[in-house]
Amino acid sequence: MNVGAGRPFRSPKAILFDLDGTLVDSAADLTAAVNELLASRDLPALRLDQVKAMIGGGIRKLVERAFAASGTPLLGSALEEANRDMAPIYRRHLTGLTRLMPGVREVLTHFHLNGKAMGLVTNKPQLATREILLHFGLTEYLGAIVGGDAVTYLKPAPDALLLALDQLGVEPYDALMVGDSGADVGAARAAGMPVVLLRGGYSQIPVEDLGADLVCDSLRDLPSAMQRLQDAA
Repeated sequence: MNVGAGRPFRSPKAILFDLDGTLVDSAADLTAAVNELLASRDLPALRLDQVKAMIGGGIRKLVERAFAASGTPLLGSALEEANRDMAPIYRRHLTGLTRLMPGVREVLTHFHLNGKAMGLVTNKPQLATREILLHFGLTEYLGAIVGGDAVTYLKPAPDALLLALDQLGVEPYDALMVGDSGADVGAARAAGMPVVLLRGGYSQIPVEDLGADLVCDSLRDLPSAMQRLQDAA
């Protein structure tokens, strides 16, 4: 556990979670989808580590980055066409290779039993998000589920976080964001709420350098780390 910025910590009434790299490891499914799309253009496949480095910013940004990495960058109508072609491919690759990150179910259960409201905010489309959460049986824990197409601006804008908190009936100063990337930090700061980052996600920058209030090795460490911070406050 690393504590950043020296900010005082208060026990939150609500916790918002990112999805990819925080609750689920979806990199293998995203790689399969990207490579199916590239193969339809007779382009070579990308490696898992290459696609993992492209995650964040939504599916449109993933498509753009994938074609750029393949040596065939797309612009304008060609990029729009590729995004349209990606939609059905992406829907076929939501849960086949995706796995829960360590400790997800036990941690969500812990917070539920301790009376915390919980929500999910992601740049992934809403329907795809719900399908993944239903597949893993996580919807019962979440009072708000906000996908990227439910708001005007994706993270790092605060729109999704503020919408989720409105649905939960909690003010930003009484909430906590948990994610794995600079986009999560930026969104939380813009919304006026503290943020915890987890190691082992998809950030290409060390999470210690992203300005979070707290950095944990995994989700399993979050409850005890929060308790220690609360006791020290």
